Amino acid sequence: MSAIPACPQCTLENTYADGALFICADCGHEWAAGDSGGEALVVRDSNGNVLAAGDTVTVIKDLKVKGSSIPLKQGTVIRNIRLVEDDAEHIEGNAEKIKGLVLKTCFLKKA
Repeated sequence: MSAIPACPQCTLENTYADGALFICADCGHEWAAGDSGGEALVVRDSNGNVLAAGDTVTVIKDLKVKGSSIPLKQGTVIRNIRLVEDDAEHIEGNAEKIKGLVLKTCFLKKA
C-alpha cells in the first residue's frame, strides 16, 4: 500500500507526491506532508448531501443565467462539477448548452 494520503479537500485518493508537497490530480489541491489538514471544506447540496469534485448534480428550480438568454430549467444535469476553493456555497460546471457556470449549492441536488 502507498503511504500517500487522500486529498483533504475532495477526499479522493488520486494523489501523488511532488517533492515536499502532495498534489491531488482530481481537484488540484496542494498540501505539505506535515499539514494536518485542519478544517476540511465540506460542500453540501440543498438536501445536505456532501458534494465532491467530479460529482453530477441536478438543478432543482429554473434559474436565470447572467449573460445568456437561455435559462437553466429544473432538472438540468451538471456533470463533473468542480469545487470553488475556500467557498462552500458555490460550484463550477458546464451544462449541455451553457459552459463556464458558477452555481450556488442551495439550488442543486446530488444526482
